[in-house]
Amino acid sequence: MDVHHLRYFLAVCETLNFTKAAERCNVSQPALSRAVQQLEEEMGGLLFRRERNLTHVTDLGMLMKPRAERIVSELGDVKRDARRFLTLEDASLNLGIMCTVGPTRFTGMLGHFARSYPGISLQIFEGVPAQLGNKLEAGEIEIAIMATPEGFSERCNSEVLYRERFLLAFPAGHRYAAMNEVPIAAIDGETYLRRINCEYRDHLSQLADACGAQVQLGYASEREDWIQNLVAGGMGICFIPEFSAVIPGIQTRPVTDPEVWRDICMVTMAGRRHSPAVASFIKALRGYPFPPSRFASARAVA
Repeated sequence: MDVHHLRYFLAVCETLNFTKAAERCNVSQPALSRAVQQLEEEMGGLLFRRERNLTHVTDLGMLMKPRAERIVSELGDVKRDARRFLTLEDASLNLGIMCTVGPTRFTGMLGHFARSYPGISLQIFEGVPAQLGNKLEAGEIEIAIMATPEGFSERCNSEVLYRERFLLAFPAGHRYAAMNEVPIAAIDGETYLRRINCEYRDHLSQLADACGAQVQLGYASEREDWIQNLVAGGMGICFIPEFSAVIPGIQTRPVTDPEVWRDICMVTMAGRRHSPAVASFIKALRGYPFPPSRFASARAVA
């Protein structure tokens, strides 16, 4: 069943005149008549009865009319929704962001994107890299913002958005306050507060072991605010990314010997076609001028 045939049928129902219906549909009268005849053959009965200059809708035509109207209307809604989606008037995007990425780092970028594309609604999912990678492969998110010391799956494309250095966070009055940088070996004997969701947790632990630094584990938590409050309260120290939002009462110094950096990357699935909304967000990410690290001139050692 051709949707054009349904439109021609409805035009005849409204005008009760094949010539006027053809003019309304911008087709010739013979073409419209053939289309209606084909529809009648498909339905198995007459839809109209012609009596000289008068045209009447048959009982079969009356039965079919509301159904044809509903089909044409729904098809029009689908086309309108598709147009709004493709022209970014009403589109959505699912974004995954690693839970250790500070929200203040992306506030400016997201605000700029919202002003540039007001028709795109953004839903943000938070998680650790493994969770975000699974969501990305399953198609539950289109883009992930994350970092990992091991690199990403071969099935993914990744682009570095910015680099940030790891710092040591400590309470006011701590001995580290007198240092410009803190060697990893200098954490020996300290009480350490573990950020469970830190993707560099094992990597940092291995570096500490390699430097002969032994720490006492105080507390561990998935929540960054808990760990920071414990640090501010003098309960211990922790490693923290440079661009994390730091609460009052915490001081930080960059880690050295070795320096530790992480690359925050935009990750997408290789070969997956992007919707206009996703393509627009990728373009915005690539073009956004993320402020550089305060230590950009330092030699970065991963």
